[in-house]
Amino acid sequence: METLSVIGSGTMGHSIALNAAWRGMDVRMYGTNEEDIRRAEQGILQKLRTMAENGLFSMEESAAIRNRIIISDQLETVVDGATFVIEAIPENLELKQTFYARLEELIGTDTVLASNTSGLQPSDLAAGLRHPERFIVTHFWNPAHLIPLVEVVGGKQTSDSTRERAMDLLQEMEKKPIVVKQEIQGFIGNRLQYALFREAQALLDAGVADKEDIDAAVTYSIGRRLPVTGPLMSADFGGLDVFKSISDYLFSDLSTLQSSGETLDSLVGSGKLGVKSGEGFYDWSGSRGEEVSAERENMLIRFLKDDERKG
Repeated sequence: METLSVIGSGTMGHSIALNAAWRGMDVRMYGTNEEDIRRAEQGILQKLRTMAENGLFSMEESAAIRNRIIISDQLETVVDGATFVIEAIPENLELKQTFYARLEELIGTDTVLASNTSGLQPSDLAAGLRHPERFIVTHFWNPAHLIPLVEVVGGKQTSDSTRERAMDLLQEMEKKPIVVKQEIQGFIGNRLQYALFREAQALLDAGVADKEDIDAAVTYSIGRRLPVTGPLMSADFGGLDVFKSISDYLFSDLSTLQSSGETLDSLVGSGKLGVKSGEGFYDWSGSRGEEVSAERENMLIRFLKDDERKG
């Protein structure tokens, strides 16, 4: 078993640490300062409470899970003896590279250095490393403790043993890792997600339907099917001849937007950024954001429980 350290105690960092601890691993996590650490501790306790209330484990087990996580603002202490480090700091190439230079002074040459980046290319991230062969991307999805997928992406110099160790660790964490064979912007999940988001924006901007109906078209149709059959398997069930015929006439009519749509540009320009600002495509005033977030979290937990029943 690897000795795991997580760098960054924000939303993704503390969720990754929580997932590892839930699956029986001791993990150390680095927070920048006392305020970051306090927020991480609160986030972990809230998530543990929700998971216990939904029957994923008992309250006694919840305390044991929390005790497996050590949080510190002393980087040297956090990475001392680590064999696998997952970085989850802000999405800035220069910031990450600067931090890696510092890390390389503190970790062994055989310690795997992984990034949770959602889009930066591994070869770019590893460009200044003395040991780029031990660098890899492990892209967890938010919320990292509930979404099984992790995209594993190697750079041009990433070694086979690094890939194998990443896959082994993620399987120990009971994730569903997939290997992305080529460096490509957005990896796989975000390319699929943003293809759908682009078409949704185009439909809204063209006045084809209201936002509620565009969202309903997903949640009450393909959203019900996709947890079992992804897009390629769905095509097999629908008949490849049918899907080819539709692709041949529909693809040319789909959105080819090269940047954000008019409505999204206007909302962002007005400071309407979604839940965090209280308004976006939807009005998030009052407790609505918390209610929808809780509903989504409970649904994800039901999926996880179903996964565990299936083995």
